[in-house]
Amino acid sequence: MILENLCQEVILIAKQAGSFIARERVNFDLRSIEIKGKANFVTYVDKKAEEIIVEGLRKLLPESGFITEEGTATNSGEKYRWVIDPLDGTTNFIHGLPPYAVSIGLLEGEEIVLGVVYEISRSECFYAWKGSKAMLDGKEIRVSEAATTNQALIITGFPYGVVKNTDKFISAIKYFMENSHGIRRLGSAATDLSYVAAGRSEAFWETGLQSWDVAAGAIILRQAGGRVTDFRGNEKFLFTGEVIATNGNYYKEFQSIIEKIYFS
Repeated sequence: MILENLCQEVILIAKQAGSFIARERVNFDLRSIEIKGKANFVTYVDKKAEEIIVEGLRKLLPESGFITEEGTATNSGEKYRWVIDPLDGTTNFIHGLPPYAVSIGLLEGEEIVLGVVYEISRSECFYAWKGSKAMLDGKEIRVSEAATTNQALIITGFPYGVVKNTDKFISAIKYFMENSHGIRRLGSAATDLSYVAAGRSEAFWETGLQSWDVAAGAIILRQAGGRVTDFRGNEKFLFTGEVIATNGNYYKEFQSIIEKIYFS
């Protein structure tokens, strides 16, 4: 299997799903929303987009398994598993607020070997595979060179549902408000990771995440020169529910701040 060729096919599938989502947004009816949990929504758009993606990917790797947000496909697969969020940022989509994205990652065993994030509102496609450069619409992207908090613009995600460690989250917000260029909350973790990869932000942290939120963006960021771990610095973050992601230079300082705030 040639990952570069496979990635190009995945890009086409992501854009096909993205085009469907963009068309549906034009006349989207709020009455079609289903509630999965507090501030956790799903629409027919999520479900149909996932069907489009799964159908396309099955043709590329018939033996592969799937980890999908909406449960369209659940067969495990032994060697390869696709990790799919058909519409990362559903709440943004519902309200017509960018960003929202298609996120498709590929696991070989436990290793992420390919990722595509298509941010729909700006028609930007970020992608990478194991051994490649990170790309945005055919051009190489790299993380920023900033090395300290006072040089950094930070992205986070607000916890929702059954919220734990709220006081620690607020402490982190306070610290970065006082010491960085500022904090942004975009509403799509896949996009957040891609923006760090492209040098638009220096760091991102969030809890309560699922594998499909971060798999694709993680490899894009790593191939762009960044780092992704859990809060304690462990490389096996995909199923832990927490992630920190930075450029290469800022990782040590940022990780130590997050670990101190959340675990001291």
